[in-house]
Amino acid sequence: MTSTHTESQVRRNQLGTLSALTWIGDPEEGHDMPYLLAYSLGDGEGGHEAGEAAARSLLEEMGLPIGDVVLDGTRTPSLPLTVLVEAEQAALTMPGLNVQCSAPPEWVKAADDHGQVYFLFATRPWPEAVPGKPVTPEMLQAFAGDEAVLTSSAHVVLPVTKLRK
Repeated sequence: MTSTHTESQVRRNQLGTLSALTWIGDPEEGHDMPYLLAYSLGDGEGGHEAGEAAARSLLEEMGLPIGDVVLDGTRTPSLPLTVLVEAEQAALTMPGLNVQCSAPPEWVKAADDHGQVYFLFATRPWPEAVPGKPVTPEMLQAFAGDEAVLTSSAHVVLPVTKLRK
């Protein structure tokens, strides 16, 4: 008997809709690091709990630590993550998953200037942050600044890649 779904397909179905957004700190305060956040809406098979378990499993499969460890992906060339920044878009590629989002010009400039982005992959779903609907600074702070979200996320500094011309 053969299965029609691989384990990773089942995991992606449980993960649900994967989304991403970008932001930077306040450049006037000397904090212009570009951030990229990937998260599930929690709308996959099995709901929020299954989505969180699928996200954890995916991160563990990629060898990404979850918690307060920041992995320096600029020194880890074998890391199975890339972020392409081009034409006011940020495209994140992981094994079997891709997610793309709009990036404002100031974020693109910060990513270009730094040559890297601070990437967070939240294992906790964020159903309120639906693509196409605005995320207010307060909403972002409430989610991305929540200690429970931060300690259950993967944190990676990723080098920025560009299309070759």
